[in-house]
Amino acid sequence: MSTEGTTQVAAAALSRATVEQQSARLGEPAWARERRLAAWEAFERLPAPAVARPEEWRRTDVGALDLGALAVPDPQGSPARQGRHGPLVRDEATRAGWLAHADGRTVGRALRAELARAGVVFTDLACAMREHEALVREHLFALASPEEHRFRALHGALWSAGTFLYVPPGVEVALPLVAQTWLGTPGGVVFPHTLVVADQGSRVALIETFASAPAERRALASGVVELIARPGAQVRYAAVQEWGPSTWEVGSVVRARVERDALVHTTMVALGGDLVKVDVEAHLGGPGASAEMLGLYFGTGGQHVDVHTLQEHAAPHTTSDLLYKGAVRDAARAVFAGLIRVHPGAQKTNAFQANRNLVLSAGARTDSIPKLEIMANDLRCTHGSATSRLNEEHIFYLMSRGLTRRQATFMIVEGFFADVFDRLPFETLRGYLQARVAEKMI
Repeated sequence: MSTEGTTQVAAAALSRATVEQQSARLGEPAWARERRLAAWEAFERLPAPAVARPEEWRRTDVGALDLGALAVPDPQGSPARQGRHGPLVRDEATRAGWLAHADGRTVGRALRAELARAGVVFTDLACAMREHEALVREHLFALASPEEHRFRALHGALWSAGTFLYVPPGVEVALPLVAQTWLGTPGGVVFPHTLVVADQGSRVALIETFASAPAERRALASGVVELIARPGAQVRYAAVQEWGPSTWEVGSVVRARVERDALVHTTMVALGGDLVKVDVEAHLGGPGASAEMLGLYFGTGGQHVDVHTLQEHAAPHTTSDLLYKGAVRDAARAVFAGLIRVHPGAQKTNAFQANRNLVLSAGARTDSIPKLEIMANDLRCTHGSATSRLNEEHIFYLMSRGLTRRQATFMIVEGFFADVFDRLPFETLRGYLQARVAEKMI
């Protein structure tokens, strides 16, 4: 049965033969093919994540996911759909480049000529592997090993249509680059991989959008984002996830390596999907490194969102600041687990972590688990979480000023998310998310 917005194409089962076909289709060198096959062997060998890492997975049950019922989309699938994300990608005046992936293949790309002349590389990962082999080989999966767990291994074996961004030393990209990933095959899988290398003293911003078609059959997404900020570089990364209601995102990770005096700013937005489990991490490896981590999630219906964050301070004089806010209504559930880890010798660390949740319905639920691992003694670390329900007195006050209950509730939710919106580095993204939050309230 077809659903509007989906494609009916042949697909391949998840198997070693499909891994080999994927490598051949992308024209990969031998070393890349060997890495894929090693990842597939790890997938077959590793236990389920709930067995290997029970504490991390005990609040999210993925036992109903039947990998045997899923398939890799045919490479001749449909083109990418801008859909809701049109405002983020349509206006050429507000972006420096554009890359589009659909059903595991790259279907469009653009980069301003002056940036290409300056040495900026913004292309699909398979193309980069052929044209910039040494750079890709050095950094691909350097931050996210397929050996970590089964879903990461499956990603390592079957990733396709990845995004590669390289910025040479001292080059500043003034406008954000935009990449979009679309899954239109019912029962399909997508393994998006993003690799960003910002060389010394460079500056760049990347916005990624993720969406899938509504369909009756369950689909799977499992992505990896590797952000490498070399000394003095500044990287701003935002991911806007609006998977369709039948899509599960399981085992995804966004991981940044921040070197001396570098800055990485990440914004993670989870609005779609039936079940979502992601990790967001910043590893501060050089003195003066800093990371700002923003997050926004809004669950409705029966959605389940599970976010784990890590602020890892491995060098002295490093700073991290995390603010994640979420709202749930109906029967939705949200889980946040955040860890600040300070290594021995990482003196003069400044680390801040805050998670705030708003419960809008009696049947909704949130779990918030902030944690510290401190192995240094000259530092400042603060963490905290809070969960609250709508205050009926506040609603009554607003309604006494002529607002309906729906309008009053929306004003409270908008105010709740305001400090996240205010810290977003992209004006276009700020307006888009404000509109989407309003839609989730209907």
